[in-house]
Parts: sequence; C-alpha cells; structure tokens
Amino acid sequence: MKIQFDTLDYQTDAVNSAVRVFEGQTIKKSNFTITNDVPQGTLFASDGIGVGNRVIINEEQMLKNVNKTQILDGIVPSDNLFGNNKAFPQFNIEMETGTGKTFVYLKTILELNKQYGFLKFVIVVPSIAIKEGVLKSFEITKDYFKNQYNGVVYDLFMFDSSKLDRVRSFASANTIDIMVTTIQSFNKDTNVMNRENDQLSGARPIDLIAETRPIVIIDEPQSVDNTDLAKDALKSLDPSAGLRYSATHRDNTYPKIYQLGAVDAYDNQLVKQIEVAGIEMDEDGNRAHLKLIDVKTGKNGIRAKIEVYKKTRNDADKITMNFKAGDDMFSKTKLQAYDEVGFIQDIDATPGFESVTFSGNPEKITLESATLEDEAIKRAQISKTIEEHLNKELKFKQSGQRIKVLSLFFLDKVENYRVYDEEGNPSLGRYARIFEEEYERLIHLSKYKELNDVNVPVSEAHDGYFSADNKGKLKNTKGDTQADESTYEMIMKNKEGLLTFYDEEKHHTAKANKIRFIFSHSALKEGWDNPNVFQIATLIETKDTINKRQKIGRGLRIAVNEDGERVPGFAVNTLTVMANESYKDFAEGLQKEYEEDGVIFGVFNKDSFATIITHYDEVTEEMEILGKEKSEQLFNYLKQEEFINSSGRATDKLKQAITDEEIEVPEDFIEVVSQILDVARSKVKSLDIKDAKDKVEVKVVKEALADDFLELWNKIKYKTTYKIDFDSDKLIELATNGNESFDGVNSIQTRKGTYLYKKGMVEVSRAGVKADESSESSVRATTSGAYKLPDIITFLQNETSLTRKTIVAILQSVNNLDSFKNNPLSYMNQAAKIINAIKNQLIVDGIEYTRTSDEYEQTLFSTETLNAYLGEKGNSVKVDESKQKTVYDYVVTDSSIEKDFARKAEMDDNVKFYIKLPDWFKIRTPLGPYNPDWALLYEEEDDEQHLYFIVETKGDTSFEQLRPHERAKIMAGEKHFKAVDTDIKFKRVSDEAEIRG
Repeated sequence: MKIQFDTLDYQTDAVNSAVRVFEGQTIKKSNFTITNDVPQGTLFASDGIGVGNRVIINEEQMLKNVNKTQILDGIVPSDNLFGNNKAFPQFNIEMETGTGKTFVYLKTILELNKQYGFLKFVIVVPSIAIKEGVLKSFEITKDYFKNQYNGVVYDLFMFDSSKLDRVRSFASANTIDIMVTTIQSFNKDTNVMNRENDQLSGARPIDLIAETRPIVIIDEPQSVDNTDLAKDALKSLDPSAGLRYSATHRDNTYPKIYQLGAVDAYDNQLVKQIEVAGIEMDEDGNRAHLKLIDVKTGKNGIRAKIEVYKKTRNDADKITMNFKAGDDMFSKTKLQAYDEVGFIQDIDATPGFESVTFSGNPEKITLESATLEDEAIKRAQISKTIEEHLNKELKFKQSGQRIKVLSLFFLDKVENYRVYDEEGNPSLGRYARIFEEEYERLIHLSKYKELNDVNVPVSEAHDGYFSADNKGKLKNTKGDTQADESTYEMIMKNKEGLLTFYDEEKHHTAKANKIRFIFSHSALKEGWDNPNVFQIATLIETKDTINKRQKIGRGLRIAVNEDGERVPGFAVNTLTVMANESYKDFAEGLQKEYEEDGVIFGVFNKDSFATIITHYDEVTEEMEILGKEKSEQLFNYLKQEEFINSSGRATDKLKQAITDEEIEVPEDFIEVVSQILDVARSKVKSLDIKDAKDKVEVKVVKEALADDFLELWNKIKYKTTYKIDFDSDKLIELATNGNESFDGVNSIQTRKGTYLYKKGMVEVSRAGVKADESSESSVRATTSGAYKLPDIITFLQNETSLTRKTIVAILQSVNNLDSFKNNPLSYMNQAAKIINAIKNQLIVDGIEYTRTSDEYEQTLFSTETLNAYLGEKGNSVKVDESKQKTVYDYVVTDSSIEKDFARKAEMDDNVKFYIKLPDWFKIRTPLGPYNPDWALLYEEEDDEQHLYFIVETKGDTSFEQLRPHERAKIMAGEKHFKAVDTDIKFKRVSDEAEIRG
C-alpha cells in the first residue's frame, strides 16, 4: 500500500504564508570557495566551489510581506522581523498535531526553490523520534512531490558525525539539498560538528554549512531552542531565515505568519474528533481500598497521601487523604471495612522505595502497588478498548469502507507486556495475557461473526514496539536513547503494513499486516503516529510520563483506506481515549495543558479585533483592516458595556448577543458588526470533546422511507453532467484589461530587483593575488545587465491550466511587458493570480448542467452507520417519532446552526419531510465536489401545493463573505439542482424561518 496525498487548502495556505515572506526576491545563488588543500587519502574531491542561498530583499520589504501574510491569515501584524534571537529573521508557523506540518515544510522547501531558487536547507529537530519521522515523510512524499514539481532533483540526509564527506557535498551541491540534524548534534563545543577536522582541511563542519546561508526549518522550537546554548547553536548556522513549526509555540516574540490552532483544526474536521471513556468503580466503601499516591517529608514529619473510601452522610466517597504513622484507618475513614487494616505502623520516605505498612496487613503498599480495584479497572480498560475496536471494524466492514482499525496501548514497563525466564525465553506479561483472554472472549460473540473471515490468531493480532538489547530482549528506556532509534525506525517502516489488511495469499510473511493492536512504551511519546489509530488506552501504574496532548497526538491524523486515500469527516474519524480518569477530568486536564502551552481560550484583549477586514481586493490581495487603534477602542467599549468582564472573558450579555446575532456598537463599527460577532463567537468556543457514554448508534426508521420521503427523494435523486461554455475571447479581454470587479494583467507594476555593491581588500603576495570581501551593501542601479527572461508561457500554462494559445493571446494583448523584464518572477506570479481569479468566475458563469438517468443510491441511507452524541455538548437532535419527518431517529449535525435548524424543522408544521444530506451526496463541480446541507419538502399554509427546497445553512447570510472558492462551488450546485428539476428552490439561510421568505 502506498499513502496518497491530496492538495489540501489549509496546507497550501501554510506553504504560501512562508513563500510570501520573500516576495520581491529574485532568483540568485551565492558562490563561495571550498579549499582544495585536502590531505592525502581523503575521500573528498571538489571543484572548490560552494553554492549557497542569497536573500537580497531588505528588511523593510520583508516586514511588508510578513504583515500582508499576517492580515490574510487573521493575525495581528508584527512591528519587526526579529524575536528574542536578533541574528536572523524567524517566523512562527502554528499547526495543530496531526495536520501534516512535516509535509507542509517539505513542500515549502520545494516551493521556495521554485519561486526564488533557494537550494540549501537545514531541518533541526529535538529528538531522534522526530528525526525518524522526517525521514519517513521524505521517503513517502518523494514521488508525489516529483510529479508536482516537474521531476525536480532534491535530496535529504541525516547528519552523521562519521560521514563528514556528506557535509562537503551539501556545501557544493547545485541542487536542492536538505540536512536533518538534532539540536544535540551541534549545541556543545565538543560536538564533532563544532570541531576542526582533518578530513575538511582543518575546517569545522558547521563553518561549511554556515557558508551556504541555509534556510533553517525548526521542528518543535519549544524543545529545540529553549536554552541560550541552543539559540547560539542556531546562530552559528548563519541562516538566511528561520521557519519555526509547532502546535505550541512557547516563544511568541517571533512574528507568527500562519495559525491553525487546535480549535480550528477540530472545527474544520482536519483531525479526528475525540471521545473519552473512563472506567470508574465505586464499591461504596464495602472493601478497604488503599492506593499510595505520594510520600513527603515536611516540618510535621513524614506524611503519606493515600486514596481511600471515606464515609459520607449517605454512602462513601473515594478521596485522597493525608496520613501519618500511628493513624488508625477505621477512625480516619469511619468505615468498617478498614477495621482489619489496623493502624499505620511505618511510612518509608526513601526516594524510590516509598511505602506504607499497616498493623493488620502483612503486605506494605508502594507507589507501584496494584490494588484489586486497579487490576479490575485495567482489565475493563483493555476489554472496552477491544470492544470499541471491533465495533469500528464492524461498522467499516458493513459500510464497505476498507479502513484497517488500529488500537494503541501505552505501558510504562515492558514487563507488563513481555517477561523472560532465566534462559531468556519470552512469555506474556500480565496485560498481554489479559488482552488475549478478553480478545478471545469478545471475538467469538455472535455480534462479531462477520469479522472472522481472516484467520489471524490472537497471538499475531498484537505486537509490542519497545527497544531491545542485542539479544532481542525488550527493555525499558526513556525514548531518547540510541537503543530507541531502532524502535522508531521499526514503527515508521511498518507504517504502511499496519495500514494494510492481512491477506494470506499476499502477506503470509508480512507481520505488520496482521497487527491490529499495538503495545508501546509511554516513553515513546512524540514524533510518531499512525492515521488509523482509533483507540488509545493508557495502562500506566506509576506517574504518567506522557501528557494528554502527546497521547491524543498519536491518533489525531485523518484515517486512510487500503488504497492510501484520506477518508475525511467525523463520521469515520473519531478517536476514543480510554483514560485513567473520568471524562470530565480528562477534558479539564487537556484544556489545562493547552493553556500551559500558550493556547488561550476565550480571552479578549485590545488587539482581538485588529484583523477584521474592512476592504479586500480578491485579485491583488490588497486589503484594509480595522487596525490596533480601532480594535482597542472597540475592546474598551465592550468592557465598559459589560460584554467583556475585567478578566477579558465574555459575559452572559455577549453570549446572548452571539445567540441573537445582534450587538449594539458605536457608529464607527456598524459596518463590521457581523465580523465582530464572528470574532466573539470564536472566543467562546472550547475544544469539543465528546463523552463516550453519550454515544448512541443512529437507526434508520424504515417506515419513514415512504410517501413524503419518496416524493422529496424522487425530486433530488438524479445526477448530472456538466459542460462549460467558456468564452476564450472574453477571458483574454478580461485578463488583459480587467473590469469593475477585477484588475487585468495590464495593471501589474514591478520594480527592478536590488543589486549588491561589494568591496574587497586586495592583497598581493608571493602566493598570488587574493581579494577578501570586506563590505556589502544594496544599491538601486540605474542601469544594469538585463535578466535572462524565464519561459513565461510555460509558467502560466502550469499555473492556470489554460492552453498555450490562450496564454500567448493574453501576453500579445498586454502593454506592460517592461514590468516583466524589470522583475520577471513578480510579474508572472501576479499574472497567474489575476488569470486564475477571472478564469474561475467565467467557469461558474458558463457552466451548464444536464440531468442524466444516473441516481444517488437510496439504499445508502440503510447501510450508512452514524453515531450521535447526546447531552449538552452533543451533535444531534432527537426526532419526534409521532411525526417522523426524516430518515433517522436522530439527526446528526455539524454545527450549532444546523442543530438549531433541525430543531425548528421538527417543530415547523409546514415542513412535511426533511433530510440532512449525507457526505456521500456530492455534486460534481469544476472546482471540486459540493455537498449541500438540507433537502426539504414544504407545504404552504392553507395550500396543498408542495414546495421542494435545497437549503444551505450559513452563520453569516452575506454570500459575499464566503471565500470565493466556496462561493463558486455553491453557485455551481445551485445550477445543478435547476437542471435536475425546475420545481426545486435553492436557499441560503441562517435560520429555518427564512425558508418562507
């Protein structure tokens, strides 16, 4: 199986945000001399020429580019290019875990080369785990990128202190070369990279790297340059610029140029949604539960924190209490069950040997002691994880989706998975044994009989990913040792096998294809994941070393099917976390971790409204924003009127205004009320984590698939084909001269690139004539040699997908080709944007749909498996069974607006029948598939005439506020339904009542 890659809009936006920083840069290399004075017998051979990057735009222009990018991405503009590290410009790119940041920065490298000719890049990572992840991403994306970038030659290598010849070839390469290194490889003077080396004619490897002026990619900067030593190490690379990629930037002094935070990633279904399940046991104090939590020495002696049951007025609650030696357990808990435990004889506070001994209990308890309750909970966790796993397998099989389900168990000790006798023979650890017992019990239930068509023994359905010694014996490690490197490599190399179903004929020797349940060490906490991990269970006895964000990060990525294709949507992508705590505690803890990492939920400040766009030109991307001063005025007004409290959080008054979609503001802000409400709405969101106990399986009500359904379905069920009446002459005219809505190519203006003025001190000696560069400055030249002009026709063909004939006609019609000669790249990029904007509008204007005899399959309603979540944070509306106006017993919605729409449709007597159109109801458009929201059968009051509606629900009814791409798809969808049946009316509404309007 080969993982497939799509062009995802948000990833393209992230790439463009970095590329825009260098707008105005001309393609130019920097050459330098590599000494040829190499010792006898070395491996090196060189022509003496090194090739480096050359950034020649000034800081003022770069800051303008950054501000433009920030405004486009809704980020408050920065005042300067530099953060805490003044040596070189660095930029933060924020991408939530699981959204493909490695893919993004590899693509950014290739795009920077395509646009500006940059060749040398260094990726700095914090750990060997992430290093292995980068290598794997490079391997699986190489064919895709070569197709995307016309076979461009590029290479990536891991810095190895024993292979310094590769550093020399990096410096001299005239193609794209990427070095990957951990920060630990060059943050000390004793590192090989920082020492003079005979193989390099006495030079230090880092000096050769620095000569290339690389663009540095910093992966997880909060773990890379979090010390002064690390910051100095990065400076020593002498980078042209730095791009910093993370989900959680700790240092926000650097300009942020792109943000895709946790909330946005969840809202846009770019990662899996999370549901949390926990096993809680409460025996009301009928058994003496004793769990040692902590031992501390203080002024009042040694104290032990022990989890016990304590009597309450009605029953007993499990709580953690402080105890000292001599305390009687019955007296402290008031429960008879503790009478036999007696009193505390001794508390040992020795680090690593903490324990408590009781007078009535021969066995002391320790931090690692497993109580009877612990054992029962662990078995229940394992069992429920297997059950959730099998339920997903069954769901995907019944719906015909070939998606292999994986489950991940985190352990803190290898012995819990595998144990060895004195001869070194392996056998099952206690959790592996429990797993096999529970799996054998569950898989043979009649419910799962459909899953038994592949004969994989239970012993081969699971495996452990742990580090091993030289005899193959698994061992405990910390996740950052040399021994762990092979473990990460094994996880990465098995990635495709883990995603592929076992087929006895094809894969009889492929171990990974049989594995569906993965056991891993909790130390292996970052840098690896798998898109088809749907369940994560934590079986940790001691202090949990892996935090909640790291846990969910192993399974957040969108699932792929057996063809390697992403399968988006929450209907498929739900990550079930089997936690050691309650759903509420997990959710609260996860939010706390986000906040500790700098993610601020729900707090307004004086800049919160600064990026509201007051004017935007789609073609030139020029815009005006509210700005910091106006934002502060608005912020102060909202505080004064008590929409925001003194802590900067929304009050009930603001929440009500959001619900009502109305807010009173000063006259200066009336034109941007909808944007103000959008900002406010985003601030009152938090992570939407579902409670597994609130999940119900949605059922089709077969009786509902009758008269009213059939009347509506028979109107909308037909598919269409389309053709485009594309007026090439009109495209050429508009692309050349524009109109009131668009600028044409004739509007493009460019200026000549910056030239470098260099001075060098010339020395004449017996060795010859030598010139050392002593100064360099930029100067605007009045005359210079002309650029070698690139092939603009082929460039515009590739960027616009228009014919060569059309491109030639546009270029023959324009009158500003001098601007092309001034700055070819800037001219071509602007021209491509203009032509594409006009082309897309003409495509939608000229599309014509024709109904065919092909139909959407009604039977898919019966075979589709949906889950609804109930409760306050749920995503569903219960259907009134007495009316049964839709297909299911619950309507599953994607937003609060849709939820409100469904509720009102249930109550509206004029709505005879309605359908939340499922994901598979996709309409083909030239700009990608379009999935409308609702179909309604409507009956006017006192009139038996039936009306048929396709409804698009949007929070902001201003159609012009939508992105041009989305707007065009909706317009194409509207034309599709007109072709299907002229009785169908297409509506865009924010409230169900607007249908009657």
